[in-house]
Amino acid sequence: MDQSQKLLKEITEAGGVPGYESEIRAIMRQALGDVAVIEQDKMGSFIGRHKGQDERPRVMLVGHMDEIGFMVRHITKEGFVKFQPLGGWWDQVLLGHRVVIKTGQGDVIGVLGAKPPHLLDAEERKKVVEKTDMYIDVGACSEEEVRDMGVRVGDPIIPDSEFTVMAKPNFYLSKAFDNRVGCALAVEAVRALAEEGHPNTVYAVGTVQEEVGLRGAKTTAFAIDPDVAIILEVDIAGDVPGIKPEETAVKMGGGPSMLVYDARMIPNLKLRDLVISTASELEIPLQFSAMAGGATDGGMIHMHNQGVPSVVIGVPTRHIHSHNAILCRDDYDQALKLVVALIKKLDAETVANLTP
Repeated sequence: MDQSQKLLKEITEAGGVPGYESEIRAIMRQALGDVAVIEQDKMGSFIGRHKGQDERPRVMLVGHMDEIGFMVRHITKEGFVKFQPLGGWWDQVLLGHRVVIKTGQGDVIGVLGAKPPHLLDAEERKKVVEKTDMYIDVGACSEEEVRDMGVRVGDPIIPDSEFTVMAKPNFYLSKAFDNRVGCALAVEAVRALAEEGHPNTVYAVGTVQEEVGLRGAKTTAFAIDPDVAIILEVDIAGDVPGIKPEETAVKMGGGPSMLVYDARMIPNLKLRDLVISTASELEIPLQFSAMAGGATDGGMIHMHNQGVPSVVIGVPTRHIHSHNAILCRDDYDQALKLVVALIKKLDAETVANLTP
């Protein structure tokens, strides 16, 4: 297991739903503590700063630390846990999956359940069970038993899923690739730049609460006052049944991607072109993506102050926003190579010329 795989395993298996990202922040701190000045904002976002040749330009590398999950909302008299979703869950992917409730007394394992199909009439069986009709069964028979386990309203709940190397060994399966991939890329890029040198100051940023409204993006942009932002994300791989090429042509194993449009941001065009030319020089295949129904931390950062030239670079990933997603290590490695090379080009003159 090399360093990249070890980091991806550690950072995805850790728990960190919106508002509860401390485990991820600790991993990033440990990974960068010897090469970066470690800071954080008052919401808990991680900031690792490495000064290169000059104080400015300031370049943000941004991945969000939070994964989608749940929070304990209510404990029934019969001992079942009702939950509040944190982030965008699709009802179809939930039932029967294990979850971990993080309590003050330790982890409590449970399973997502609902009324069994044997007791549903024909019409009910045709309908998707909604989250509001689900519960978490922790193996208790009363509210008192659940509370004795340490479970309290407000406790975070994470999917229970291990990082796994698949039969094709450059394919990885795990929860929380969205967006621990971005956090890992930011960490590894700063470590590489600390060795190789760069004409700017670079920040590895792990934001909080992206999945519930891009909240940490706003506060970190204020704290750093960046000149450029590179948002590091997963991207939706379209190489699965049911997706048309015109919906997305992004494929796993086809190289990193760049968003040309999302619901909250159009990239800076000159920075976009610099990404394209850099990928071409390095012979890195670059895919293009548009996402009309979603947004990234760039949606908040690019509007900071008078505006921040921003772009989103992604790693194609299947089955995001579920208990298990799949990515190709080759795409991750190429994204890292591209980001490092791009930052080396962002000197004061280049960044000044990014203004439209």
